[in-house]
Amino acid sequence: MKISTGLVAVFSLSSVLLTSQVSAASWQDQLNNAANSLKSGSNSSSGSSSQQQTGGSLSSLTGLLNGGNQSLSSNSMTNAAGILQYCVQNNIVDNNADSVKDKLLGKLGLANDSQAEQKQDYKQGLMGLLNTGDNQQVNLNSLGQTSLAKKVKTKACDLVLKQGKQFIS
Repeated sequence: MKISTGLVAVFSLSSVLLTSQVSAASWQDQLNNAANSLKSGSNSSSGSSSQQQTGGSLSSLTGLLNGGNQSLSSNSMTNAAGILQYCVQNNIVDNNADSVKDKLLGKLGLANDSQAEQKQDYKQGLMGLLNTGDNQQVNLNSLGQTSLAKKVKTKACDLVLKQGKQFIS
């Protein structure tokens, strides 16, 4: 009788352990699938020497927002001018960004938009591709429309606007 009671206890315990392992594996699979879908939806290659950071995930948006100014500042004034035009067209900033952009282009020797559009950095800026000070490329278009994404876009536009003002003064 003691042997059969012991066997029942052993089988019960092993079935509980097996069920909890299956449950944990299922939970871990769900987490892995969620992480992989975020990863595949938010990262892509830019085809150049710099990496493209498209954003999208909460951690990448938070990293951009809380990162140093280099993570959202332009690495060239030509790209900055394009980003400023992007910011104006998308109503992200309105603090005389268009005027600063025009002065930047003038200081760079690019008298009008058609001359500027021949520059790769400027064209990328117009498309919302910010070539940052830490050699990354942030695609402002792909960040989304969440409140956190809007804060990141606003911070980027504000920083680039400050850069432009410093350059022309």
